[in-house]
Amino acid sequence: MKKTLLTITILATALLNNAQVVTTFAGSGIAGSTDGSGITASFIYPMGVCRDAAENIYVADNGNHKIRKITSVGFVTTFAGFGSPGSTDATGTAAKFNGPQGVCVDAAGNLYVADTDNNKIRKITSAGVVTTFAGSGATGSTDGTGIGASFYSPAGICLDTAGNIYVADYYNNIIRKITSAGVVTTFAGSGAAGSTDATGTAASFNGPVGICIDATGDFYITELYNIRKITSGGVVTTFAGTGSGGSTDATGTAASFNIPTGVCTDTAGNIYVADQGNHKIRKITPAGVVSTYAGSGTASSVDGTGISASFYNPRGICIDGTGSLYVAGYFDHKIRKIVAITATITDIEANINVKVFPNPTSSILNIEVKEQAQISIINVLGDVVLTQKIIGLSKIDVSNLTSGVYFIQDSKSGQAIKFIKE
Repeated sequence: MKKTLLTITILATALLNNAQVVTTFAGSGIAGSTDGSGITASFIYPMGVCRDAAENIYVADNGNHKIRKITSVGFVTTFAGFGSPGSTDATGTAAKFNGPQGVCVDAAGNLYVADTDNNKIRKITSAGVVTTFAGSGATGSTDGTGIGASFYSPAGICLDTAGNIYVADYYNNIIRKITSAGVVTTFAGSGAAGSTDATGTAASFNGPVGICIDATGDFYITELYNIRKITSGGVVTTFAGTGSGGSTDATGTAASFNIPTGVCTDTAGNIYVADQGNHKIRKITPAGVVSTYAGSGTASSVDGTGISASFYNPRGICIDGTGSLYVAGYFDHKIRKIVAITATITDIEANINVKVFPNPTSSILNIEVKEQAQISIINVLGDVVLTQKIIGLSKIDVSNLTSGVYFIQDSKSGQAIKFIKE
């Protein structure tokens, strides 16, 4: 479809400045394992998400014991995994996983999986060949090489630019490092549950789940109620969180979280957190300022803008090359997408050319213009889904559009107004 640049000047009441538009990228919301396009596909308790250089999204489909792949246009396939729990090294759907949680991808297109219930780190080549990269399968915290090492419910996983893998080893309360040769060491954490800020194994964690790395080589870890930071030299500090459950937006340790899980960073150094227990997506600036990026806090699965949208136990989160976020909704069995749209707000109410009603609508949208214009209906990806010349009042059938947020832009003024298709 035709793409248009959304530099939108709109009525202040129509859209907030820097709005976060939440849509359903894939998943019907009904538990299942169907491959297909967008909402025709299904997942069971999706957890970790990551993306590759081609903007494909990979999902640790925990309840299906599979790794799913979603193309940039939303087509879902099974990349690897038979669908029943096991620990078989093989190719594609002949391989078996057991409750995978974390995924990350390297520059060569190899995927690494925190195969949680197998206590292993698995590797999947771009051709779908699955091998055990590290972990004996027995619970433990032994440092060693390959299957000579042991883990205890590894959860989050990420890569640095040198190809080293870092793992949030959940029940061991430690962060592990794995070199490209498969050598496993303990990077940080004493192994005892706690919140001590210190260096390396003198620090302590309380159920680390998510892990990501920023452009400077610093790591961010989600644990029970905090976000911790680890420098490349292993110095651990509490970046945000009071240590108790809550949902307070504030700075650093004055802010509160409730079982945060997934975490990722953008190119500007902002951190995004899937705040699972609060059913929200939180944003943390490099200075530690925490805000609610999207989500009302209600446990549901409503598409919308900012805090008018809702999530149901968001788990994994990743970011693409355009700054859009992908969120794995654990209990709604969906992958949601968050697109940030910057709008320039000006006082143009007296000069607005287009009116739309009812808004939202499920079928007929009335569009009225003061002066003849060609209008375009644009989705949040910038795709023009409909164009039509309007004189006066016209009725437009939008029943065939997918539910979500759209914009109506007229050719005369260039102004745009948001409407929601139910």
